[in-house]
Order: sequence, then C-alpha cells, then structure tokens
Amino acid sequence: PLCSNNNPYASFGATLARDEEQNLWSTPHDVTHTEADDDRVLYNMIVVRSQLDKDSEEWQKLNYDIYTLRQTRKEVRSRWKHILEDLGFQKEADSLLSVTKLSIISDSQNMGKARDILLKLSEETNIFPTSWQLSERYLFVVDRLIALDAADEFFKMASVVYPKRASVESADEKCVSAAM
Repeated sequence: PLCSNNNPYASFGATLARDEEQNLWSTPHDVTHTEADDDRVLYNMIVVRSQLDKDSEEWQKLNYDIYTLRQTRKEVRSRWKHILEDLGFQKEADSLLSVTKLSIISDSQNMGKARDILLKLSEETNIFPTSWQLSERYLFVVDRLIALDAADEFFKMASVVYPKRASVESADEKCVSAAM
C-alpha cells in the first residue's frame, strides 16, 4: 500500500514533544529518567497538572511552577556546561553531564570527596540557585571530574565565574561596622 503506518519517522515530532513534556534531563527515552527525586517531583507536578482543567487557577499556577523548575534546571545545567567548556571539555561537556539511572560512581572511594566538593560548590558558589536542593545527578558529574583529576579546577573556576554574593544583611552589617 502507498499509505503505511510503518514509517519510523511519522511520529518523531510527537515523540520529541512527549519527551519534552515529561522531563528534560540527559536521556529522554530512558525509561528510568524519573528515578531521581527531582525528576519525580517534576513528573508528579506534570501528572497533577494533566488532571486539572486548563482554565483553572490551579492549572495555571502548576504550569508556572513546572516552567520555573524546568528553567532552573536548564540554567544550572548551562552553568555546569559553561565551566566544563572553559576547562577545555568542549566536546565532552554534554557526555559528562549526561546522567541516568544506569550511571555508576567510578570509584566508591571517591564518593566522600565528591559529596564534599558538591556541598562546597553549593555553599561557596552560586552555581546552584539559593532554593536549589542538591541533585544526586551532580554527584555523578563531580565523580567523573575527580576521575579526570579536574574536580578542584572545576571548583576554582566555579568560584570565579559564580562567586557567592554576600547577602544584603551582611553587606549592611559591614557598612554599619565600617561607619563605627
């Protein structure tokens, strides 16, 4: 027959739209992509939104929250990619940031160091937004950086590119103490 539903490309655009609608991490076709806590949160928000009337205030609020979460995740990933590229990992940046349930820690002895560096990144830089809950996926990325002997350089670069800004209160306190 001239018309066939066997065209493998017929639903390509629809598949991409569905993947975009579900989650935006490394491997959209990975069936395990909702295993991480932050993925589960996003997925649950999408499920709840799909059950609401599009004209409702709840749907609009949830839609905004989903959009905000996705944009925040994109921004964080973009920051990490920017630093990786500045460190010379232009071709490897996407693969270094690609994390799925199948990803493994390269050396279990690096786990403690990776956690320390990730915590240090969150406390001493603005690579993550203030309200960000540390994501397990970046633990895998830091582990990869340790294996490449680039974790310390990554932290130094993050400190320069995304320095922790002093809060308004501490800036005001400095002004008050300087005036005295």
